[in-house]
Amino acid sequence: MAKHETKTIEQVLEEASRYLNEEHTTFLRLAYEYAKEAHKGQVRKSGEDYIVHPVQVASILVELEMDPATIASGFLHDVIEDTGITFDDLSEEFGEEVASLVEGVTKLGKIKYKSKEEQQAENHRKMFIAMAKDIRVILIKLADRLHNIRTLDHLPEHKQRRIANETLEIFAPLAHRLGISTIKWELEDISLRYLNPQQYYRIVNLMKQKRDERVYYIEKVIDEINDQLNDVNISAEISGRPKHIYSIYRKMVHQKKDFNEIYDLLAVRVIVKSIKECYAVLGIIHTCWKPMPGRFKDYIAMPKPNLYQSLHTTVIGPKGDPLEVQIRTQDMHEIAEYGIAAHWAYKEGKGANNQENMSKQLAWFREILEWQSETNDAEEFMESLKVDFFSDMVYVFTPNGDVMELPSGSVPLDFAYRIHTEVGNKTVGAKVNGKIEPLDYKLKTGDIIEILTSKHSYGPSEDWLKITQTSQAKNKIKQFFKKQRREENVERGREMIEKELKNMDLSPKEVLVDENIENALGRFHLNTLEDLYAAVGYQGITAQQAANRLAEKIIQKERAVDLEDSIKEVQQEVETRRKKSRGVGVNVKGIDNLMIRLSKCCNPVPGDEIIGFITKGRGVSVHREDCPNIQHEDDTRLIEVEWETGHQQRKNYSVDLEISGFDRNGLLNEILQVVNESNTDIVAVTGKSDKNKMATINLTILIHNVDHLRRIVERIKHISDVFTVQRTIQ
Repeated sequence: MAKHETKTIEQVLEEASRYLNEEHTTFLRLAYEYAKEAHKGQVRKSGEDYIVHPVQVASILVELEMDPATIASGFLHDVIEDTGITFDDLSEEFGEEVASLVEGVTKLGKIKYKSKEEQQAENHRKMFIAMAKDIRVILIKLADRLHNIRTLDHLPEHKQRRIANETLEIFAPLAHRLGISTIKWELEDISLRYLNPQQYYRIVNLMKQKRDERVYYIEKVIDEINDQLNDVNISAEISGRPKHIYSIYRKMVHQKKDFNEIYDLLAVRVIVKSIKECYAVLGIIHTCWKPMPGRFKDYIAMPKPNLYQSLHTTVIGPKGDPLEVQIRTQDMHEIAEYGIAAHWAYKEGKGANNQENMSKQLAWFREILEWQSETNDAEEFMESLKVDFFSDMVYVFTPNGDVMELPSGSVPLDFAYRIHTEVGNKTVGAKVNGKIEPLDYKLKTGDIIEILTSKHSYGPSEDWLKITQTSQAKNKIKQFFKKQRREENVERGREMIEKELKNMDLSPKEVLVDENIENALGRFHLNTLEDLYAAVGYQGITAQQAANRLAEKIIQKERAVDLEDSIKEVQQEVETRRKKSRGVGVNVKGIDNLMIRLSKCCNPVPGDEIIGFITKGRGVSVHREDCPNIQHEDDTRLIEVEWETGHQQRKNYSVDLEISGFDRNGLLNEILQVVNESNTDIVAVTGKSDKNKMATINLTILIHNVDHLRRIVERIKHISDVFTVQRTIQ
């Protein structure tokens, strides 16, 4: 999938008409007109009309050749969340199928949560549940995220980093699990640009330096392969395979390799007509060039769980450099590029195909539905998902030769519970490659696992919770204890909660009143206090979580009193230090005579969104709202502050900038000249350059307000070979 320009509705419908009939494209135009009217008057951060975003989402879905209902949902995916349109309105206008897809993508925006993290986790949980019911939900969500991350430039830096990090943690692994490499690669590359711009541009620069040399080399290799295949009458499509920036970055970081040590920078892809020809081409390649030991992978005989199939081999190429060759059929190539979307790809009279393969690939989605009913906490659900589905994987075999995928670090017990709950509960031992191994043996790719069971087994041991790696296995073990030892768990849970409350200097009798119990039961989706005790007893909920929730209102009251005392303490001290508080240009809303100072860690300036933090004995410290040093502070000590009107031009404020770019003669001088021409004082300047000619320049300047700063930053960014300019936080 190429880097896309902004497409018009006419371009999108024209592309759709290549595989959809006139009735379908008319349906899509109606969806567009409906969305356009619903979003009328709304604009994006870039200033564009909001409808531009749904059109680009629909465009991505058209590239994947999705069915009309999915593309229509792409046009409409934000109308329930961002306009007055309801599910019933959509259902009446476009049918229940489209309405259900849109509802599945819609965030839980109208529900109030205690924290942003809890809200985001609940949003993801809802999305995964909807996705498990209809896979098209996640295809729409991936298209939505892809266009959003392409247009991150218009958001503040802290939001760029949050969205990019979430993309790498959730959405890129999802695209990988679904085999949609075209979307996965772009999500990863753009996310890296915002999370680690210096490394991103460094790799881009290194790739550019030898690009012409690599292109010439690949062309010679392709000519040689073509000549060899023509001799045996094999017709093939041969091309150079671009290496993606994030995959290079991962290898350099995780394998501690230098750029020049990455083997598959040079790669060729050969697409032929049949599986038989794939193996014939492999033989020819190995005849031409010597294969590197341990670098051959047969994903045709043993497909990846996301249905990816191809032959991979690395050979010593014409110049003695490692050369990776991938060999596959056209059908395999479509699945490699578009994954599960290739099975949903809509063709006239064809519809969704290859249902058996789809069923295999979506088996893990069905497990999500089972998990969510067993997990009370949305954040716990998301952590479980990251461990079980988005971590590195190992591939092991059953005695019958079936491949099973498990997270790296899994043990035989994880394997047993993945087969069936009763197999796990009755496990008494395990054979790995025909040899008895302990239950905490770490599985490796290629192991053949045989689980030994006994009908006389008394069930799992509590130690198994420490041994197992997957959330699925842990949940099944907890479920066993929950059912088998209810009374014992209730008593144990009662003791653990009361002990935790006493450790918090609270009386259990004072805490365990109806109001507090109802609050805790609602939070954990339980019915009675006995259920809460039982959940703590079998370790479904920790004693600390339960105690915190039970004592939540008492703690809030105590903190409110502490806050009032702190404010009084600061107000008293300010009488002797009032002069020091003048001149910073910030007021505390609703309170006078507070000592105020601007935090040195983030250096806020007029125009920044700011927040105050009440310190002990040092007044109110003012931070930028996106300052990481304030993100995890006690919320009860945060206080609203605002810039004084008319103060912005009367004072200079110190700001630290970090500028990265390609180190060339005169770069630093040009940057300093631009700053001086804007009548801005430079307090300090330092710089360094690494072996790859990447320069990092740190400037401390004095500015009046955020608009003044923005003008300087824009001028610096226009200097040739400057990659990034960002404010730094100590």
